[in-house]
Amino acid sequence: MDRLATKLLKWYNANQRTLPWRGHSSAYAVWVSEIMLQQTRVETVIPYFEKWMRLFPDVQALAKASEHDVLNAWEGLGYYSRARNLHKAAKIVAEQFHGEIPRDLTDLRKLPGVGRYTLGAIASIAFGMDVSALDGNIKRVYARIFDIDLPVDSAAGEKILWGLADEYLPTGHAGDYNQALMDLGATICVPKNPRCLICPVMELCKARQHGTQDQRPVLKPKKEVPHYVHAAAVIIERKRVLLAQRPSQGLLGGMWEFPNGRVDGDPTKGLSRALRTVYRLRLKMKRDEKTQKKEALGVVQHGYSHFKVTVHVFSCELIAGPEGTNLKWVPLKDLDNYPMGRIDRQIAKMIAK
Repeated sequence: MDRLATKLLKWYNANQRTLPWRGHSSAYAVWVSEIMLQQTRVETVIPYFEKWMRLFPDVQALAKASEHDVLNAWEGLGYYSRARNLHKAAKIVAEQFHGEIPRDLTDLRKLPGVGRYTLGAIASIAFGMDVSALDGNIKRVYARIFDIDLPVDSAAGEKILWGLADEYLPTGHAGDYNQALMDLGATICVPKNPRCLICPVMELCKARQHGTQDQRPVLKPKKEVPHYVHAAAVIIERKRVLLAQRPSQGLLGGMWEFPNGRVDGDPTKGLSRALRTVYRLRLKMKRDEKTQKKEALGVVQHGYSHFKVTVHVFSCELIAGPEGTNLKWVPLKDLDNYPMGRIDRQIAKMIAK
């Protein structure tokens, strides 16, 4: 076995993190955890994973669940396409593989949401197969150990890193080796100020030898993030509020929101036009009884992966509008039962006060 693998496995055996999906007898638990961990910190994932496993303890339970309940359980974890893909994949596994996650790599790769990294993680950790994995932590570790000066998020950089992952994968120990790399990146070979002096592979690290550990990994320059302004309407009648369900595909697919639209310039002037265009709703803004100014409930801001949004929230009265298939009057007391993105959940908390 290579020195790198030997040192990492010895370190991992003594220092591995205690996580609720480790040592789990279920391949399903590994699968769920790996989907949740995509672009999300371990500390954030743990309570969601534990709740998920209580609600949907196996593939069959998840396959039978409604999308509404799945999104509700995922709310706050972000990147909701992961939840929808997990749900779709569970139905496929239940129908085509008798509820057993397929061990065949070709079948596993075909499941919605299973990319190259997830395939390697599930195959190696759950099934003990000799398959490499490459997540953000592992990319950073390899970029430092081998002092890679190409951007790790470029096609050329990824090709080199996958080559290294395959080359150094120890036969018969892939699961522990992949998890050792993940743990090393999460606890020692961290993005800023890596803890080199306690690293088990410090003497093998070329970036440490060259003094470039703080310059690795190299990333492509970030593009400027656009900023959009929206206006949202809170329309309450008889202790019910009007919500709209987003299309099942795309950002926040299937989630519920307060009717809103993108505006240019003054949000108070753009809201009515935006809601006529998007929902065919006609409304008027409520005014403060004393000042007669249009009543703003507040402003909510949030950053997504590729853009930022500022939402101006107004209390409104409905003049006319269709009962569209994506519009629904929801009792105020039931708002917690409707899965929402962070912006709309903040608005819901606003009106609850």
